[in-house]
Amino acid sequence: MRRQLTRKIVPLVLSIAMLLVAGCGSDAANPGNDGGNGEGNSGAIKVKVFKSHMGVGSLPTADNPHVKYIAERTGVQYELITTPPGSEPSEYLNLMIASDELPDILRPIGGVEQTLIQQGGALPLDELLPEYAPHVWGNIPQEAWDIVRSASPDGKIYYVPKVFLVPERAPLIRKDWLDKLGLDMPKTTDEYVEVLKAFRDKDPNGNGKADELPTSGREFGRWMDHLFAMYGVAMWEGYPEWDEYDGKIQYAGTTNNMREAIKFIRMLYVEKLLDNETFLNKGEVWQAKINNNLVGSWYHLPANVRDRYNAMLTQAPDAYIAAMPLPKAEGFEAFVTQKSMGEPEWMIPATKQDNAPNALKLLDFFYNPENDEFGRFGLEGEQHEVKDGRKVILPPADNKPLALGMKNLTTAEDMNKRIEETYPEDQQQMVKDMFEVSTADARQIAGDGLPASVYEGFPDIQSHKLFQEVLTKIVIGELPIEAYDEYVKKWNASGGEVVTQRVQEWYEKVRK
Repeated sequence: MRRQLTRKIVPLVLSIAMLLVAGCGSDAANPGNDGGNGEGNSGAIKVKVFKSHMGVGSLPTADNPHVKYIAERTGVQYELITTPPGSEPSEYLNLMIASDELPDILRPIGGVEQTLIQQGGALPLDELLPEYAPHVWGNIPQEAWDIVRSASPDGKIYYVPKVFLVPERAPLIRKDWLDKLGLDMPKTTDEYVEVLKAFRDKDPNGNGKADELPTSGREFGRWMDHLFAMYGVAMWEGYPEWDEYDGKIQYAGTTNNMREAIKFIRMLYVEKLLDNETFLNKGEVWQAKINNNLVGSWYHLPANVRDRYNAMLTQAPDAYIAAMPLPKAEGFEAFVTQKSMGEPEWMIPATKQDNAPNALKLLDFFYNPENDEFGRFGLEGEQHEVKDGRKVILPPADNKPLALGMKNLTTAEDMNKRIEETYPEDQQQMVKDMFEVSTADARQIAGDGLPASVYEGFPDIQSHKLFQEVLTKIVIGELPIEAYDEYVKKWNASGGEVVTQRVQEWYEKVRK
C-alpha cells in the first residue's frame, strides 16, 4: 500500500515545558476544576474535547439532550470546545497549549501532533487503546496503526488516525451542460479543451450572457487538482504531495509532470478557459460561482455535494453533476490522489493521562457499530426529524447547539449508507455514480502517512510557499515557464534536498 502527507506544522507559540509539568494528578485531586476531570451534575465524568471546524451553532451545555444521551450510556459527559469565530484553528489550539488550558482529547491541527510527540507532550496510547477503546483498536486497520508508529521516533502510537477507504475527492462536471451542447465526456486533454471552449462560447447555462467559467480554482492554485491529475501529479487540495517518480519517492512539486501541468494550466488561463479570477477566489466566492450555475468543471467532495447541488437547482432545475473520468495527457499516467490513512485525528496530552481512560471511552462510543446510526443522525427533534418514514438531518443554525461526532473511519459500505440515509432519493444514484468513477481513477500515493516532522527546520518547504509563488506567476504570465527550472534549483537549495532525504528514509522504513 502507499502512504499520505499529514498536515502542516505551525510553529507553537509556547513553552513545551508547560506540557511536561508533573501536574497529571492535580486535576484528579480537584474534581470539577477547569482540567475537566471532575463530575458534572449528572454524576458523569467530564471530558473536554477540542474539535475545530464545527460550523454554525452554539456550544452545547451539560443539560443538552445529546450530551445527556451519551453520558447515560458511557458515564462520560463531554464538554465541546471549538475554534471561536474569527480565529484560526491552529493558532487557537496553540494558545490553549501555551496557557495550559488543555482539553482532555483534541483533534490536532497544523502539525501540532508532531511538536507534541517530539517534545514529550503526547500520551502514548498503545496499552490504553485495547483496554478502554476496543472498537477503535479493532476497527482501524493494522496498516494504519503501523503508519502511525512510523511517525514517532520511538515507534509508539500517539494518535488515533483518520481512515478513509474510499476516494474523497473527484473531478466534477456539469453533465447537463454536456448534454445540452451535444458533447461526450472528454477522454483526452485535447477533448477536454474542446469541451471547455464550448462551455465558454455556447451559453450552456442559458442566460444569454457570456458569463460561464469553463473551469475554476481558488487562491494559491488550490482546489483545481483535476488539472494537475491529468499529468500524473499527486496533489491534495492544491498542495503537491510525495509520490513515486522515476522509481523513488519525490515531491510532486518539482517533477517534470508538474512542469507540463503548469504549461497546460497557463494555456487554459490565456484562453480564458480557466476562471481568470482563480488566484483571487476565496473559498466562499469560488463556491458561490459553482452554486450560481456559472462553472462547468471543478474538483471537490462528492460526499458533500448535496447542499451545493440543491442551491444550483434553484437556478438550473435540470442541473446534473457527474464525476469526470480523468482525461489522459499523452505520455502521462493520470490518477486521482487518494490518501487513505495515517492522518492524525485524535490525541491526548500527556498532562491529561489521569482522564485518558474516560476520553477513550467517549471516543469508543462513536466507533461502536451499535451507535453508527446515532452518530449519523443524532436525536430526533435535535439533530434530525422524520419525514415520510425517513430521518432527515436538520440544517445548522446559530441558535442550535452543535453535536459532537468523533468517528472518522469510512469504508465503501459506510459511504453507501450515508448516501442512502442522508440524500434525497432522486440524488442518491448521482452521488453513487460519482464515487464509482472516482474510485476507478484513484490511486493511493506513496506519501500517505508521511509525518510532518520531515519538514523540521524548513517552514517554507512545508508551507509550499515556493511552489505556490512560481505556479501563480507562471500561470498569470508574470514569469515564463522556464522560471520553473530555476524554482526547482531554489527549492532544493532551500532545504528540499534535506527534506527529500528524510522522506526517502521514512519510506524505506515503512516499506519494511
